[in-house]
Amino acid sequence: MKDDDFGFTLVDEAEIRKYEEELKQKITDEQLSAREKLEGLRDMFMPLLNRLSRDPDRHYIFWPNRVEKIEEFVKKIEAYIDEND
Repeated sequence: MKDDDFGFTLVDEAEIRKYEEELKQKITDEQLSAREKLEGLRDMFMPLLNRLSRDPDRHYIFWPNRVEKIEEFVKKIEAYIDEND
């Protein structure tokens, strides 16, 4: 009969604790990175939202070159996301 170890390895408690600490640090680093990214995106959008809400009594927005400005902003967002991956 062939012995089959089922592909697992036994470890001691110290190894498990070390792995837990490494995993906790990785999660913490990823959370900080995600928070920084979200804060950066917030900082990018807040000027737009503040400007739009500046004069709520006006019913129309005059926005010359709107398509170019939006495309420029989209590129800025995409570059920000790509540089912080």
